Amino acid sequence: MLSRFMSGSIRNLEREYNCTVRLLDDTEYTCTIQRDAKGQYLFDLICHHLNLLEKDYFGIRYVDPDKQRHWLEFSKSIAKQMKSQPPFTMCLRVKFYPPEPASLKEEITRYLVFLQIKRDLYHGRLLCKTSDAAMLAAHILQAEIGNYDPGKHPEGYSSKFQFFPKHSEKLERRISDIHKTELIGQTPETSERNFLQKAQMLETYGVDPHPCKDVSGNPAFLAFTPFGFVVLQGNRRVHFLKWNEVTKLKFEGKTFHVHANQREIILTYFAPTPEACKHLWKCGVENQAFYKLEKSSQVRTVSSSNLFFKGSRFRYSGRVAKEVMEQSAKIKREPPEIHRAGLVPSRSCPSITHGPRLTSVPRTRRRAVHISIMEGLESLRDSAHSTPVRSVSHGDCFMPRSRSQATDASERTAVISDEAYSPSDSVLPTPVAEHSMELAVSRQINGAPCSIEEEKESEAGTPMRGEGGDFGAEEGAGGDSALSEVEQVNKFVLSVLRLLLVTIGLLFVLLLLLIILTESDLDIAFLRDIRQTPEFEQFHYEYFCPLRRWFACKLRWVGGLLINK
Repeated sequence: MLSRFMSGSIRNLEREYNCTVRLLDDTEYTCTIQRDAKGQYLFDLICHHLNLLEKDYFGIRYVDPDKQRHWLEFSKSIAKQMKSQPPFTMCLRVKFYPPEPASLKEEITRYLVFLQIKRDLYHGRLLCKTSDAAMLAAHILQAEIGNYDPGKHPEGYSSKFQFFPKHSEKLERRISDIHKTELIGQTPETSERNFLQKAQMLETYGVDPHPCKDVSGNPAFLAFTPFGFVVLQGNRRVHFLKWNEVTKLKFEGKTFHVHANQREIILTYFAPTPEACKHLWKCGVENQAFYKLEKSSQVRTVSSSNLFFKGSRFRYSGRVAKEVMEQSAKIKREPPEIHRAGLVPSRSCPSITHGPRLTSVPRTRRRAVHISIMEGLESLRDSAHSTPVRSVSHGDCFMPRSRSQATDASERTAVISDEAYSPSDSVLPTPVAEHSMELAVSRQINGAPCSIEEEKESEAGTPMRGEGGDFGAEEGAGGDSALSEVEQVNKFVLSVLRLLLVTIGLLFVLLLLLIILTESDLDIAFLRDIRQTPEFEQFHYEYFCPLRRWFACKLRWVGGLLINK
């Protein structure tokens, strides 16, 4: 607690902070911001850097020291939102997925959304059939390496790229066949547009899952899409509510409630922490306002509780989807230039370069991330709340599984079958740094790209637990638990104080109301009995009458001044 207090004091003395934002193509934009700079200032800097006008679909995400994700609020100071010490590290991501991404006005916007959806596909957030998966991957190939050329693309060339967590030789051949025969002649812009048209038709388009548990303790994933509220369990969608059916979103502690107007349905889920539940609630409030309302003037401040003195209050600040589309239609300028670069195949590391590079500040820091098999499994287990990494069930989706039990882990590959896999993949991270060979091997052994803890560490710009050794990891864990306990006590004390202040305020208001009623001319038996008491007569002559004369004197004095002027 003392170190955190001292770090906060030192930070308050600084006038400028260094800030690094990782873009969707994994390049970094570094800038210096003033101490009192708001989130809108940083976001405008990034959009100017990218030459982006349709910017309302995007947001800046960061991870606090407790590994909780947040969206940067543009109306508040950056330094006050960040709980970590500078320099600050954040990520640019799609916050509100366009309902029709292929119909976006400008190519640069479509390209950035394309990079985000390709990232979702690679990390298992975008579930689809194997036939759809092959088509999506072929569009990525066509957009980023161009037409098939026998001289440049030997047999099995598609296997050198990783489009999904794992896939089979059969799927690789299907991707190559589509790329060779069906997509010849398509420009990168056309392929990206076709990719977006295909992706927007999938049920999990725009899903950014939040791991929770239902009332029975079963793992579930809650998400907000352009079309409504979604609940995923196992390999299927168990609930879907359109935005016009959702009437209220509430939370209290770890409990999250969704109220719907269909026969007064109330869905209840439990988040892993109160902070995660509050983040889930704020995401829901923002998505509901963005997609449901007709005008931003209709946005109202929302409370997480029915009691005015309890809970959190939040208001979405920004334009709504309809206003964004109307504003986009008015854009008239020469299309900005987009510098695309091809995919970089690598057999040693399955991660694919997430698309072309826009002109931006090159990465100056590259670090190797080391994570053991057990750490990866534990982090996945914790992030999914005891959910297995893969669920074995039959369906029309695909499920990553290991191809062989070879002892050489570095040569192990993976396949995608026609089985369905759990949306626990949805909490897998988006890598934002180049990873070492050890990470590639651990990903293949674990059967997953990497853990959500790794992404949170990477986004927060802090070293991995494996880098500091076991002793440091244990120390950090103890410190985090101690801080969390202190924070819980502080929150409880603040809640009690707030309740006490509200109670005192209500009693004071009631006392004033009683005095006014007793000094009035109302002829009520209850008031007559009070007026006849000696205590009231003493209060009336010793306090109330002198105070009334004093106020009357002051009013006459103020009236005389106004008349003289």
